[in-house]
Amino acid sequence: MTASTNPQSPIPSSAPIAFIGGGNMARSLIGGLISAGTPASAIRVAEPVAALREALMRDFGVLVFEEAIDAVAGAGTWVFAVKPQVMRAVCENLAVQARATRPLSVSIAAGITAEQLDRWLGGGNAVVRCMPNTPALLGAGVTGLFANAQVGADGRAQAESLLASAGKTVWIEDEALMDAVTAVSGSGPAYVFLLAEAMEAAARRQGLPDDAARALVLQTVLGAARMLTESNEPPDELRRRVTSPGGTTQAAIETFEAGGFRDLVVKAIDNATERGRQLSAAND
Repeated sequence: MTASTNPQSPIPSSAPIAFIGGGNMARSLIGGLISAGTPASAIRVAEPVAALREALMRDFGVLVFEEAIDAVAGAGTWVFAVKPQVMRAVCENLAVQARATRPLSVSIAAGITAEQLDRWLGGGNAVVRCMPNTPALLGAGVTGLFANAQVGADGRAQAESLLASAGKTVWIEDEALMDAVTAVSGSGPAYVFLLAEAMEAAARRQGLPDDAARALVLQTVLGAARMLTESNEPPDELRRRVTSPGGTTQAAIETFEAGGFRDLVVKAIDNATERGRQLSAAND
């Protein structure tokens, strides 16, 4: 990415943060911010569903509003946490305010490009496009981030700090790769859940009781994930160590390979990446 020659002025760290949308991902980020020391009074949330507004106010003590225009008043950072299908309408309703105040706009909507968000907000905006995943709800997520040329060093630091409350962050310098980020990590937890679902079903087919099948699969997935993240060894090496020649693991791995497991994963991620591109085009 080419750096801006005239980056936007730094956003004061004391300026309020406005969340447009108060769903699960917004809740996880809000909880992380408060745990990290951000005062609840500095967080403003726009959420049209009354029950969600009440829950946010009750659980976190943040300021809640029905309309986005009220939530963004005085906020230096706007976090767009709404569905991609309504993003354009939400942004266009805030365009006048965006041109007047020039906030840092952070989007966690899949398939919406930084260029689209900037254009819908009236142009010339500092935009960070992010793709978190659902383990962010546990503080164990990972987020890919892309910043447009209007985002200066302070804006990048602020966006990274915001998303770091939900887990690890990875900067992507080529926005075209954000659809691949979505396909790999944004959708990725569902792939693991599908594998766990299939393993449970297979365990029950072998005669294991439901509770035993579930406990064995869940702890196996957890333990394998910890080995991947804590051992600093690549996946192929960890797999090799547990696969004894002629043993049970080798019999299973050979079955996966014969069934085209790797090609199927590549095709699945290709299709998810393409769907991300389609979402962008459909919402333009």
